Amino acid sequence: MRANQDRPEIGELVEEFYALLYRFAVRLTGSAADADDLTQQTYLMAQTKLHQLKDVARAKAWLFTILKNLYLKDRRSAAAKRLQTLEAVPELGQTPTDDFLIDKDGLQKALNEIPDEFRLPLVLFYFQEFSYREIAEQLDVPIGTVMSRLARAKSHLRHKLVKSQPHLDTKDSDLTVSSKR
Repeated sequence: MRANQDRPEIGELVEEFYALLYRFAVRLTGSAADADDLTQQTYLMAQTKLHQLKDVARAKAWLFTILKNLYLKDRRSAAAKRLQTLEAVPELGQTPTDDFLIDKDGLQKALNEIPDEFRLPLVLFYFQEFSYREIAEQLDVPIGTVMSRLARAKSHLRHKLVKSQPHLDTKDSDLTVSSKR
């Protein structure tokens, strides 16, 4: 983006942040087609609300907020599923530490099974590399809540991934995501 302008052009925002927003949308929706739609909706909304962007340096966070809000609005309107809390999910007896590989499809399937309140911080932290503070701002919750949700989401994800691959020895192993298909 040009440093001397008050407000960026929508084309500049697309060029700079499209790939990041699209990857975030894929992780949230689990579908390339839905991610395309969600990313396009985000830029359409951003174009109509561009006057609300007060600080160009915060354009990335602003776009991620729009995408997250559109995603959540769509989920709420679809409300076919009830949200579950992860408190009902038992903790694993042992914490894995040996590396083993998880395919992308298995990871996405496991992510899709995590309730949004836990999936959002997980995706923002591990896949979009947002800090705890940035996630707290995005979700409008305290940092402690972000940390708690991340811990519970990781435990739930670990449980789902280990359960889906029972042939793996998970004694003292840690999950490593592979790019294999």
